[in-house]
Amino acid sequence: MMRILLFLATNAAILVVVSILFSVLGLGSTLDAQGINLNLNALLLMSGIIGMSGSVISLAMSKWSAKRAMGVQVIGQPQNKTEKWLTDVVARQAREAGIGMPEVGIFQTPDANAFATGMNKNNALVAVSTGLLQNMNADEVEAVVGHEISHVANGDMVTMALMQGVVNTFVYFFASIIGHLVDRVVFKTERGYGPAYFVTQIVMQIVLSILASMLVMWFSRYREFRADAGGAKLAGREKMIGALRALQRAHEPAELPGQLAAFGIHGGGVRRLFMSHPPLEERIAALQNQR
Repeated sequence: MMRILLFLATNAAILVVVSILFSVLGLGSTLDAQGINLNLNALLLMSGIIGMSGSVISLAMSKWSAKRAMGVQVIGQPQNKTEKWLTDVVARQAREAGIGMPEVGIFQTPDANAFATGMNKNNALVAVSTGLLQNMNADEVEAVVGHEISHVANGDMVTMALMQGVVNTFVYFFASIIGHLVDRVVFKTERGYGPAYFVTQIVMQIVLSILASMLVMWFSRYREFRADAGGAKLAGREKMIGALRALQRAHEPAELPGQLAAFGIHGGGVRRLFMSHPPLEERIAALQNQR
């Protein structure tokens, strides 16, 4: 509940700031003077619908799309000792974290990887790769599962979706304003929208999305530290450090497709500002310094 209240309060604060900004700068009057007559309130409402709907729909479909994209085989009834052990670990950690029992699945890849997803922390999916089970020992796998369970318990999937929705909203909002300015002021279009509006809006959506993604990635890195701390609490700090060291020894695995990359256990990217995960050495150091 606090997460949702914080989200609503943040949105309200942003709306107030934007309104004050437009008033102080006199942007609305400037647009009207140019004959643009852009209804900023209506545009903001439309931007919110566009920005949030895709994010919410994506979150609602996350479990289904994860199973399809990764070929996850959900464990209904454990067929062997490994599956029985894995479901027991997930069940125990879920109880300790105070969440409902997630679905447990395995997907085929030689890379050591895992992810958690779902729009409800009491109805989530935790999946691990065959490579993880084959290349890590039981303690390390337990720590990785604890990391993913912590993501679920922290509500990271919902928070990331809400944050992305807010970002999408303002990207569309400001891209549309810039498109209007270019189309009406520079190209002097008097009726409807000219090609300049659509071209400029698309270009600005791309540019602003790239810039805004830095904020989303910053939060993603922050939540990885929290999930590591949660994994250490559920499985033990030394086990969590051991799992991260095992990842260091392994070759860098392939990226999870689409939004699932935000829920994986490995990092990537060539520039820190666009990294979804902190470097492994930083994560290990954070755990070592944990009191």
